[in-house]
Amino acid sequence: MSKESPASIAYLQNLKQLLEIERNEDAKQFKEEFLRADVNKRRENGVTWFPVVLLNEEPTLSNHLLLEVERTSYLDKPHQFSAGKNVIFFSNKNNETQEINGTIKTVHRNSMKVILHCEDLPDWAYEGRLGINLQFDDLSYAEMDFALNRVITAKENRIAELREIFHGKELPAFEAIDESIVLPGLNLSQNRAVRKVLAAKDVAVIHGPPGTGKTTTLVQAIRLTLQKEKQVLVCAPTNTAVDLLSEKLLEQGVEVLRIGNPARVSEDLLSSTLDGKIMSSPYYKDIKSLRKSAEEYFKMASKYKRTFGREEAEQRAMYYTEAKNCVKEANLLEDYITSQQLEGAQVITCTPVTASSRYLRDKKFNTLFFDEASQALEPMTWVALNKCNRIILAGDHFQLPPVVKSREAEKGGLKITLLERCMVQSAISVLLNVQYRMHNAIMEFSNEVFYNNELQADITVKDAVLSLDENFPKLNAALDFVDTAGCGFDEQQNPETLSLYNTEEAGIVWKHLKLLIEQYKASNKGVLDISIGIIAPYKSHIELLKEQLPEMITNEEDLKHIAIKTIDGFQGEERDVIYISFVRSNTEGEIGFLSDIRRTNVALTRARKKLVMVGDSATLANNEFYKKLVDFCERKESYSSAWEYISME
Repeated sequence: MSKESPASIAYLQNLKQLLEIERNEDAKQFKEEFLRADVNKRRENGVTWFPVVLLNEEPTLSNHLLLEVERTSYLDKPHQFSAGKNVIFFSNKNNETQEINGTIKTVHRNSMKVILHCEDLPDWAYEGRLGINLQFDDLSYAEMDFALNRVITAKENRIAELREIFHGKELPAFEAIDESIVLPGLNLSQNRAVRKVLAAKDVAVIHGPPGTGKTTTLVQAIRLTLQKEKQVLVCAPTNTAVDLLSEKLLEQGVEVLRIGNPARVSEDLLSSTLDGKIMSSPYYKDIKSLRKSAEEYFKMASKYKRTFGREEAEQRAMYYTEAKNCVKEANLLEDYITSQQLEGAQVITCTPVTASSRYLRDKKFNTLFFDEASQALEPMTWVALNKCNRIILAGDHFQLPPVVKSREAEKGGLKITLLERCMVQSAISVLLNVQYRMHNAIMEFSNEVFYNNELQADITVKDAVLSLDENFPKLNAALDFVDTAGCGFDEQQNPETLSLYNTEEAGIVWKHLKLLIEQYKASNKGVLDISIGIIAPYKSHIELLKEQLPEMITNEEDLKHIAIKTIDGFQGEERDVIYISFVRSNTEGEIGFLSDIRRTNVALTRARKKLVMVGDSATLANNEFYKKLVDFCERKESYSSAWEYISME
C-alpha cells in the first residue's frame, strides 16, 4: 500500500483552494451576465424558459411538490438546464416579481420536472405568466470539492496509490505487452496504443492529435477490455463527446447505457438512455398507470386547499396518502428497471458529474476510460476516478484546454490537467502519428509547433485539394492567409456582452468565400457538394456572420453546406473547407484569449482540403506563435493582402 507524500497532499490542497477561487469568479460572472441580459437574451442563452405551462402536479414522499412544466417558445434552442440544478420559478403578475425555489429532477428537450420545497403552489402561480430561471450551478463545484477531499484524505487504499502515481512518487505498472494483438482495421501506432491500454495496471494515455483516429482506437481498446472485464465506465467532459463514443460503441455491438440529462443527449441515443430503457420495459405501462392514479388523487386532494373542517381535512389526508402510495409503487418499479439496466450494461457512459449521481453512487468499476481529457479540470477527472481502480486517458493536451474563468486560479495552475501531468512521465503514453483528415500543407504548421514533426499525413489525404484544374486558383492550394494589416479594419466591442466583432474583416471572409464557391461550382457542373465551416473566437463576431449569411449567400441549397461556430463548437468536427476570422485588430497589439494557442490549434486543424485565415498580421504578430504562422504562410506562398478583395463587389 502507498504512503501519503507531503508533496502530493500539498499539491491537491492548493488545487482545492484554486477551485474555490474559480467557483467564486464563475458565480460572479454568471450573476453579472444574467443581470446584463433581458429575458429574450436569457432565453436565447438557454438559462431562462418563459413562458411555461404547468402539465402536472404531484406530491413526493417527502411532503414536497413535484411539478412538470413545458416551455412554449424557443423549442429548437439548446438550454443549460439539467438534473440536480437549482432553479427559480417566477411570475411578473401586476409587475410584482414573485419567486419560489426548486431543484430539477429530470429534463427533456422542452419539458422538465422540478421538486419544490413546499406542499402547495402559491396562488400567483395559477394567475400570472410563469417562467423559470436557472440559478448558478454549484453542483459540479461541490462534487469536485468532495472528490478532492477523498483523494487528499485517502490512506492505504487504491485512491492513495493512484494519487502518488500521478505525482510521480510511485511508478505506474504494466503487464508484459502482448505483441500478438494486431487489429486489422488499425495502423501501427493505433495497435501499439491498444496494447498499451490492455497492459496498463494503473494508467495509460492515448495521445491523439487531430484526425489520427483517437475515437476509433479508444473504442477498440474498450471492446478488448470487455473481454476481461464485465463492465467499464466511460466519461468525457462534454455531452457531445460522450454521445460520439456511445454511438461508436453501439456500432460495435457493445451494450451501452447512456446516463445523463435527456435534453442534452443525441436523439439517436435516446433509446440507450435510462429513460429510454424504462419506457421500453414491459413494466412501463404499470408505472404510467400508477402515476396517473397519483395525479388523480392529488387533484382530488387539492380541492381542499382553502378553509375546511375536520372531515374535509381527513378526506384530504386520505387522498394525499393514496397519491403517495401510488408514487412509491411507481418509484419502486422504476428503481427495479434501473438496477437491471445498470447491472446488465457492458459500458456505462456519462459526464464526470453524472458519475456521482444517485444511479452510480454505490457502483465500482475496474477501468475508467476518460476521453477528451485535455478539456477536464483535474478535480473533475477525480470525480469519476474515485469509483475506479485504473484510468485510460485519451486526448491531446495541445488542443482545447479546460475553461478557467479566474486569472488567479489559472496562474495558480488550475488549468493543468491530469492528462498533462501524465504526459511528463515516461512510458505512459502512445502517440497516434498518422492523420487521416488534412492535406499535408494544412497539417504542417501544427506539426512543426506542437507535435515535433512526428505526424504523417496518410496518402489518402496528403495531397487532396478541391481541384487540380489551374483555371480555378482558389481551389488548387490548400492554404490561404488573407492579411488585413493596413486596411483600418479595427475591432469593435458589443457594449452588452463585451464580446468583440470586426465588420470589415467579415466582409473579406464573404468576398473570398463567394469566389471559392463560384469557382467550385464552375468546376463541378454548377453543384456545391462540399462542407464549409466558418470559425471565429468571439461570439459577437459569430452572431454578425450568422446575421449576414443569408444576405451574402443567397442560394438556399448553398446555405445548407455552411456552418458558423466558435472554436469550441467545431471541437471534434471537420469540414472540407474552413475559414478562420481572427477578429483582433488594434494599435496596442492586444490579442486577448487568442494567446491561448491550443485553442487556435483546434481551429487550424479542422479543414480537410482548404484552410483560409483572415486576420491583421500587425496585431497578431505581436505574439510569437502568430508571427510564426504568418511567416509560415509567406514561406509556403500562401499569403495575400486584403487589398486584393476590397474593391470587389
